[in-house]
Amino acid sequence: MFQDLTPGQRLARGVSRQLLTLGFATMEEFVPTRGLRVDVIGLGPKGEIWVVECKSSRADFQSDAKWQGYLEWCDRFFWAVDVDFPTELLPDDTGLIIGDDYDAEIIRMAPEDKLPAARRKKMIQKFATDAALRLQRLRDPQPGV
Repeated sequence: MFQDLTPGQRLARGVSRQLLTLGFATMEEFVPTRGLRVDVIGLGPKGEIWVVECKSSRADFQSDAKWQGYLEWCDRFFWAVDVDFPTELLPDDTGLIIGDDYDAEIIRMAPEDKLPAARRKKMIQKFATDAALRLQRLRDPQPGV
């Protein structure tokens, strides 16, 4: 199964493992609002929300026209790339994570821009609901049958 993952999904796995060591619960392919889908969202031990976009190549980064829309949905925003990625392409005012299939390391901490309380509450509730529904679908992929 692991062999079927895309390079971005493999990177998301390593990022999720690293965030777990920092006390974060993570979810991949999270939709904060219609039209946006973040690669990894992390909910921290103090309720902080981090968004990580995983980029597997220069073309992948250059084709991402939506990333700035993610900023209003998190306290910190990071790029995650592998060791061969040309990091000079990434904006200096964002976080940087270098990773692989199995782990990752925060190279540059993202600046903090705290979410307003109402948005934080909405995001935490959506995170919890989405996580519970994903778990439910794993246990019962065909409800009502």
